[in-house]
Amino acid sequence: MKTLLTSIVISLFFLGYQAAPTRQITGTVVSAAGGTALPDVVVKSLPSKTSVLTNAKGKYSLNVPNTDTHLLISSIGFKTQNIKLGKQNVIDIKLEEDINALREIAVVGYGVHAKKSITASSSRFMGAPGSQSSAPRMRVQNDGAGYYPRPQNTENYAHITENAFKKAGDNPLSTFSIDVDAASYSNIRRFINTGNLPSKDAVRIEEMINYFDYDYEQPKGEDPVNIVTEIGAAPWNPQHRLVHIGLQAKTIPNQHLPASNLVFLIDVSGSMEDSNKLPLLVSSLRLLTDNLREQDKVAIVVYAGNSGLVLPSTSGENKQAIKDALNKLSAGGSTAGGAGIKLAYKVAADNFIKGGNNRIILATDGDFNVGASSDADMQTLIEEKRKSGVFLTVLGFGMGNYKDSKMEVLANKGNGNYAYIDNINEARKVLINEFGGTLFTVAKDVKLQIEFNPKKVQAYRLIGYENRLLNNEDFNDDQKDAGEMGAGHTVTALYEIIPVGVESKFIKKTDDLKYQKNSSSSNYANEMLTVKLRYKEPDGNKSKLLQQAILDKYQDKLSKTSDNFRFSASVAMLGMLLRQSEFVQESSFEQTIALAQGAKGVDKEGYRAEYIKLAKSAQLMAKDLRNFARVGSDK
Repeated sequence: MKTLLTSIVISLFFLGYQAAPTRQITGTVVSAAGGTALPDVVVKSLPSKTSVLTNAKGKYSLNVPNTDTHLLISSIGFKTQNIKLGKQNVIDIKLEEDINALREIAVVGYGVHAKKSITASSSRFMGAPGSQSSAPRMRVQNDGAGYYPRPQNTENYAHITENAFKKAGDNPLSTFSIDVDAASYSNIRRFINTGNLPSKDAVRIEEMINYFDYDYEQPKGEDPVNIVTEIGAAPWNPQHRLVHIGLQAKTIPNQHLPASNLVFLIDVSGSMEDSNKLPLLVSSLRLLTDNLREQDKVAIVVYAGNSGLVLPSTSGENKQAIKDALNKLSAGGSTAGGAGIKLAYKVAADNFIKGGNNRIILATDGDFNVGASSDADMQTLIEEKRKSGVFLTVLGFGMGNYKDSKMEVLANKGNGNYAYIDNINEARKVLINEFGGTLFTVAKDVKLQIEFNPKKVQAYRLIGYENRLLNNEDFNDDQKDAGEMGAGHTVTALYEIIPVGVESKFIKKTDDLKYQKNSSSSNYANEMLTVKLRYKEPDGNKSKLLQQAILDKYQDKLSKTSDNFRFSASVAMLGMLLRQSEFVQESSFEQTIALAQGAKGVDKEGYRAEYIKLAKSAQLMAKDLRNFARVGSDK
C-alpha cells in the first residue's frame, strides 16, 4: 500500500511539473574592423548563465530560457558586449578590438603570456587578409589548457620569377602559350578593395592585361584568330620600345553557339560556408542558368567528404529545376576533390554532345585535396581526363584560405580557363557578358613564337607569362599542351625591346661569338621581328601555322599610339609597381593613372573606369613604394 501511495505522489508531481520554456538564439560573431568571423567567442545568456562557443565560422546556436534578458559576448582581445534580448531570434554581433587588453598579451613561441610591459597594436595578432607580412594572420584562442596563436590566413600563390632581358643574338626565339585567364586582376581588386596591397606572387601581369577587352580587328577568312601588332616608345623608358601583340578570336553570337553539355562541379565543404563563397557561387550559377537555351543541358555534382550527383543532366529550358537544385545546397564537411572531379568527368562523358560545348565548371575556394593532396596529383588526374574532349572552367571564390596555385594548375592542364569571382558583378562579366569566350572554345593549344632580328633588337623581355613559357622546340610539337581561346576572346602580350645601339644596365657584356652565322640577306633588313602562331581546331589534333613579319616602324610619341597600346601599357606598369619589379624603371602611379585616363575608349561596362579607381587606391596605400619606383631606373 505504501509503495502504491508513493507511486501516485510521484506521478502527480511530474504531471504538475512543466519545464521552463526556451527559445533558440542563433547568429554570427565578427570583427567590427574587418568583418572577419571570430571563432571560440563565449556567448552567455543571463541570468541563466547558459553559454556556448562560436564555431570556426563565428556561428553560434544557443537554447535560452524565455526568462533570460541579456546576452554577454566576450573574447580575449575584444571589448565585451552586453546585448538586451528582445523578440528577435537571430542576433549577429560585431566585436570591437580592445587595444588595452591586447597590450597585456605577448606572443612567445607557440604560447601566449600576460605581460603588462609589452605594448603591441592589434595588427600584430590580426593581420588583414592578404597582408604582405611573412607571418600568418593570428588570433588568440583558448582550448582550456592555455592560450595560443591561431593562424587564419592560408592563401597560397605559386612563386613567380620575373622574366629578364635576353640578348637577341644569343636567344632570337621567344616561345610561350597564350593565357586568357583573368583571375589575378579580380583577386588584386579584392585585396585593394579591402584596404590591402596584394602579395607579389598574387600579381600575374598578363592576367591583369587580359582582364580587359581590346578593339582588335575580327579575323578574316577561315582562321578563327587574327594577329594585330603595334610598336611605340615604352612609357617607363623612352629609349626602349614596347611591342604590343594582340590576338582576336572570332566572335560568335550566343544564339549561334553549339549546344552546351555543362556539369556544375560545386565544392560544398565546410570551408565554403562564408557569404563570399557558396552563397555567391549559387547566385553566380543562377545568372548563368538564366542564359541557357533549350538545347543546352546542365548536371550538378557536389563534393565534400563524399561526392554525389545532385541533378542529372537537365535541359536549359527547365531553369527552375536547375535553380531549385542550386538553392538547396549547403556547406559542411571536409573536402576531397578528387572523387568529385572524376564523377563530373563521367557525367560529362555520359551526356557528351558531338560537336558541342562539353565543359565542367568547377566552383571552389581551392582548399581541397586530390589523392595525396599535391598539385602533381591534380595535374596527372586532369591531364588524363582532358583526353575525353571535355573542357574545364575554374571559378574561384572566397578569401583567407584561397588556393590560387591549385586552381591555376587545374585550369592550365584541363584545357580551360580560370576566373576569380569576388562579387556578383564579376560573375555577370564572366558568365553573361563573356558567355561565349568563357564557355566556348574556338581554338585550342594556341602558342606564340617570336623571332627577333639581332640587327634591330639588342635585347627583349616578355612582360608576364612566366608560368606559360615553352621550350622553342615545343612550338612545332603538337603533343605539347597550350592555352585555349574562346569565342570573342582577346589575348595581349607585351615585349619591352632594347634597340641596337642603346646602352643599358640590363644587358651584361659577353665576348662576341666566333662561329655565329650572320645572315647577309638584305630581304629582312628592315624587319624587327616575326610573329608566328600555332593553333588547333577545338576537336582537332594537328596544328595550323599563322605568321606575320613586323617592320621596324614605331610611334615615338606616346599620345599618338592607340588606346589599346596605352591602356595595356598602363596595366603593365601598375603590375610592375605592385610586384616591386626590378624592371620598373621610370614607372609611377601618376603616369599609370594618366595613361589609363587618356585611353578609356568607349568603356561600355565601366571596367576601365573601375581600374583607374583601383590604381588611385593602390597609390594611396603604396606611398612607401614611390621611392622604389626608381630602383630599376636605367641610368
